[in-house]
Amino acid sequence: PAILDGFWLNLRVLAVCAVLILVVGLGVAATRTLRGPVFAPLRFLAAAYTDVFRGFPLIVLLYIIGFGVPGLRLQGVPTSPVVLGGLALVLTYSAYVAEVFRAGIETVHPSQRMAARSLGLTYGQSMRRVVLPQAVRRVTPPLLNDFVALQKDVGLISVLGAVDAVRAAQIEVARTYDFTPYLVAGLLFVLLAVPTVRLADWVNLRAARRQQTGGAL
Repeated sequence: PAILDGFWLNLRVLAVCAVLILVVGLGVAATRTLRGPVFAPLRFLAAAYTDVFRGFPLIVLLYIIGFGVPGLRLQGVPTSPVVLGGLALVLTYSAYVAEVFRAGIETVHPSQRMAARSLGLTYGQSMRRVVLPQAVRRVTPPLLNDFVALQKDVGLISVLGAVDAVRAAQIEVARTYDFTPYLVAGLLFVLLAVPTVRLADWVNLRAARRQQTGGAL
């Protein structure tokens, strides 16, 4: 029961982080695709963000944010290991998702943007109504793969002291000297990941069939 309670915490962290990662990642990707010299500083900051957080080890970032931020003793700054661990996950995975979105946006042919602009749409409207729907459809498989990885990495918040499934299993092992709780926690994460993995496989297969049909036509 304690492991199930901890796993429910993992699910809540996963749901919140997944939404924030999509929002932040899409924002960073859109910033990197802005045209014109006036947006050069923003593009530089977005590129620096993706380079830093894709290269930074997640476990080290968890230690820095989870233990370093509370150590600063700043007023109004949350010190909950769940919140700080979720922040580290969002910062890391948003960088990966931003690159996935950017790759999808750049695969959309420039003629699509020009056609949208010729119809009177603004840059933002053309991105929202023409470019992004095509880009998201093309990058759905890699996004699902990142989601599978996130499902496993939410268990890392246990290193900060959050009593999730992994931490609950560790407490139970220390009490009983029986390592079965670790197996139970691992199986729970496997049961969570299997449906997403199967969905990712189905989406990949569907995309491959669509490409073959287009090539045959």
